[in-house]
Amino acid sequence: MPQTIPSGRALSGVSNHGPDGRWLGLALGILVLPQYVALGAPSVALPAIGRALAVPFGATAWILAAWSLTSALAMPVAGRLMARWSPFRVLVAGVVALAAGSALAGAGPTLPVVIVGRLIGGAGAGATVIAVFAAATALPGRERIRALGVIAAASATASACGTLLGGAVTAWLGWRAVLAIPVLALPLLLAAMAGRRTFTRIGGGEWDGSAGRLDIAGAAVLSVLAGSVITLLQAHSVGLPAPITLVVAAAGALAAVGLWWRVRRTPDGFVPRRVISARGFLSAGLVGGTVFAGYYGVLFLAPSLIEQATGGGALEAGALLVPAAACSVLAGRLVGTLTDRFTGWQVSAGLAALTVVGVLVVAVFTGPISVVAGAALTVCGFAGAQAVLVSLAPELVATRDRNTAQGLLNFMIFLGGGIGPAAVAGLSGVVSVPVALAVLAALPLTGLVLSLTRRPGAGRRPEPDDTCGSPR
Repeated sequence: MPQTIPSGRALSGVSNHGPDGRWLGLALGILVLPQYVALGAPSVALPAIGRALAVPFGATAWILAAWSLTSALAMPVAGRLMARWSPFRVLVAGVVALAAGSALAGAGPTLPVVIVGRLIGGAGAGATVIAVFAAATALPGRERIRALGVIAAASATASACGTLLGGAVTAWLGWRAVLAIPVLALPLLLAAMAGRRTFTRIGGGEWDGSAGRLDIAGAAVLSVLAGSVITLLQAHSVGLPAPITLVVAAAGALAAVGLWWRVRRTPDGFVPRRVISARGFLSAGLVGGTVFAGYYGVLFLAPSLIEQATGGGALEAGALLVPAAACSVLAGRLVGTLTDRFTGWQVSAGLAALTVVGVLVVAVFTGPISVVAGAALTVCGFAGAQAVLVSLAPELVATRDRNTAQGLLNFMIFLGGGIGPAAVAGLSGVVSVPVALAVLAALPLTGLVLSLTRRPGAGRRPEPDDTCGSPR
């Protein structure tokens, strides 16, 4: 894959002296703002949604989990499609689905309709994110991490500031307007069209040698497995009947067996064996998934905990969570500096440790200040881990597999974002909230251990056209 960005300044960030990672990161970061706002903003509106639709608060976790689930599932699909389509075409399809699903969620008369809209919107968000990352990871090593750092800062800031926006919109316009916010992605798409030449040329080649046909069976079993896991985690909180729970469990088990069989029998399928067996690839996905689970689990509970502690409403809770946004900007800016001094795995270990501490602070201490402090720590982990781990992906696999690897890696990372709130919602119906959060902290702790004990990537021999440099 070429390691320079073609001309077309609208989105390329290319000057006469070479690619500018920070400029490109800023341009691409603007494109992902709506979908990350759609993560933080609804979290503040969940208590109001539960009251308006007459459903238990635990059931509203599906509004966050559904978005993360289909975002995760859409990412490997988009990664495979970009072997034949340009990132721009994937971007257009993603934004259209994002806006349509968000409009449906905002107009939904019942929780199931709202969830369907969030499922559609989440799929569009996942495709959009992959298209953006495809452009950013085409940069050479140093500029790539700069661009990804800016994108991560933009995404985390939007997610954290989304709480304030969600609180204000909920108080002034109602919760339906909050769910419809991502429709604003359509005007941003017009700005992206100015850089169509760049998006078309980046990824316009045949990057993935197995792109001849999409493995529908492989995609299906992976989707059933991911959906089953999240459904089972929330079975108690949504009052899922025992027979249905058993059916879901059986479907998940069969999907796991089917995925294993598919990977063995179809090496170039939806989940290529050579990609997931690359040294360090699964570790990177698990680290990212556990960090995201910690962040989204706290994001789900933080607004309601603040409302209970202060007696205020959605606007007050959103405003108090704004300081977390400043921390995300700091984390995004420091990633490039830290990766100059430490390996990516050492940085990811530190970010996982921050997430563990953040979750435990919210679990152990009471009061709005502790909730905000803990949320800020988890936001730092979220912002930094995304940039570090996504930048590692091109260095773990062969050049032709990079789009596929990006999709699968982001699938594992964002699936953690669905597991986090689902696990907290499910556990909260059985144990106290502090205990549920303490259990949640075990996930990023696992990521911390993986980062400290694994030394992936050292043994991979780069291909002749692999010019990104040696793995960090």
